[in-house]
Amino acid sequence: MHPTLPYQPQQQPRSEWHTFNGHAYHIRRWGQPDAPLLVMLHGWMDCADTFQFVADHLAGGWQIVAPDWRGFGHSAWNHGSYYSPDYLADLDALLQHYSPHRAANLVGHSMGAMVAGLYAGIRPDRVARLALVEGFGLAATRPAEAPGRYARWLREKQQAPAFSTVGSLDDVAAKLQARNPRMALPYAQHMAAALCQQQHGQWQYRADPRHKMVNPALYRLEEAKACWQHISAPVLWVIGGDMWDHPMAKGVFDTLPERRACFATLTETTIADAGHMIQWEQPAALADTLAAFFAYA
Repeated sequence: MHPTLPYQPQQQPRSEWHTFNGHAYHIRRWGQPDAPLLVMLHGWMDCADTFQFVADHLAGGWQIVAPDWRGFGHSAWNHGSYYSPDYLADLDALLQHYSPHRAANLVGHSMGAMVAGLYAGIRPDRVARLALVEGFGLAATRPAEAPGRYARWLREKQQAPAFSTVGSLDDVAAKLQARNPRMALPYAQHMAAALCQQQHGQWQYRADPRHKMVNPALYRLEEAKACWQHISAPVLWVIGGDMWDHPMAKGVFDTLPERRACFATLTETTIADAGHMIQWEQPAALADTLAAFFAYA
């Protein structure tokens, strides 16, 4: 049996550092700086390296810019809790830096898609085309949930959650493959190294564990829909064929028709043999889908 070879990126990323809203941000960048710009936004508990496998198929014709959101990857942590409006402000600052004079093409996955979708309705003049990959908002909440949500947040403020250490990167890679069964082992090993760091001889996740704290502010679907209704850019929805593999699916996919109705210009694509992490399980198919959509940019 031959040993599995480590993943060798076809497009080597570059690292850049910037300060957005007083926060140290790490950026991954692929492709030639004079190529058309494509901004890619990762999801919760992920990092910019998640797009490496897609970039290998795209970066020959695009320059791809992908930030580590605050509290993820190599970007600085907050001193306290995390709130979604901060990500809107950070995206606004990032686009002002990388695309100050023209509307940008955005790709968001999961949480990154939710941020991008809101932003495109809040700043419609700043977004040219928008691809939302497995990120169509959260399940609707009820006002009656507020007391319990605030009480839980207060408890977690007193004793913030923490990640346990991991035995090895091989253990992390095995967990990634277990959750994403079509993910090739070299991809899983690459992402395990991107998501973890070694400190004091032990491996641990790079992400700030305070991301696991409950958000005291309820998700208000009606507000999200109001933002989506102001989007002027063409929008692409990308859904994994195994849409029910993700915990957020409950309460979201049964309301997709009313969410679809918010977008003036909407195209929808389903990628077969993929769950929530399409960019890991079917990166070539996702790259082809994005290339076709953004070819009109």
